[in-house]
Amino acid sequence: MIRIGVVGATGYTGSELIRLLSGHPQAQITTLTSRSEAVKPIASVLPHLHGLELPTLSEFDPDQLAAQCEVAFLAGETGFAMETAPALLQRGLKVIDLSADFRLKDPPVFAEWYGKQHTATDLLPEAVYGLPELTPIAAYKGARLIANPGCYPTAAGLALAPILKSGLAELEWIVVDAKSGVSGAGRSRIRVEYLFTELDENFKAYGVERHRHTPEIEQTLSLVSGQPVRVRFTPHLVPMTRGILCTAYARLQETVSPERLHALYAEFYRGQPFVIVRPLGDYPATREVYGSNRCDIGLTVDARTQTAVIISAIDNLVKGAAGQAIQNMNLLMGLPPATGLPLAGIAP
Repeated sequence: MIRIGVVGATGYTGSELIRLLSGHPQAQITTLTSRSEAVKPIASVLPHLHGLELPTLSEFDPDQLAAQCEVAFLAGETGFAMETAPALLQRGLKVIDLSADFRLKDPPVFAEWYGKQHTATDLLPEAVYGLPELTPIAAYKGARLIANPGCYPTAAGLALAPILKSGLAELEWIVVDAKSGVSGAGRSRIRVEYLFTELDENFKAYGVERHRHTPEIEQTLSLVSGQPVRVRFTPHLVPMTRGILCTAYARLQETVSPERLHALYAEFYRGQPFVIVRPLGDYPATREVYGSNRCDIGLTVDARTQTAVIISAIDNLVKGAAGQAIQNMNLLMGLPPATGLPLAGIAP
């Protein structure tokens, strides 16, 4: 069994890690930490976890984690991992960071978009950006530190990777329009705009001028295409708990039929259990991937404007966060990537 520590266990991502790991056949949760809820039973904070045999919440302690765990999931706010990961790595743990701290390879870009200086730049070269369908399997061999992608970059990256890899799309004309449920804001962010009365019967864009996931999307797509990619990204908040629906538009450099584009996507994701390329004319909805580690993709070509339209749907807390982190753990530890992860969604 792989001994697991979840740091930041009481947030939405941490609690989803616990829920999923509790059914993993090769994982045993041995440590749960929380800055605000230490010494409490986890089920007293998160009652949906009643009935699971879980350790009592404790303060973050690198020595305790090293003594009790092999893998540490860091589910804290941006800035926490860069301060704590070095100590965990020095003690021999493998670290999977679910924040943005190790996603961007360029420290000045991180400082520009996140408003803080990176304090562990020596670890950036070795951090593996873990989007499993796009990251070479060889990158996981011997790795110590995994940067788990953001939810929007996951949905956008999987939607656009095949067309950019093929060279069919113009690299300077890509638009990503994405909608997310409110759980993407995190459990600790109690702000007026996240109150039920503000969200219900409402739908709005945010981060319109600039959103911090933009450089991560561009970095991912540039690596896939082999050339610099520029993206116009606009996120929206919708009154639902979970889910991201991402609509990506790519201007085509030549005439491409919907059938050819569909065949390209089907071949690109052949053998990837968590990416489902829907039949032509079948477009995914967030409810259909709720609770699943899947990314479902539907696509078409607008011949009039010579534009490819690719729609992806994920559960932002599963494929967009905790599920993908476990998928990364599986690859890091030499297990089949789908081990312990849900393929089917929850309905109704």
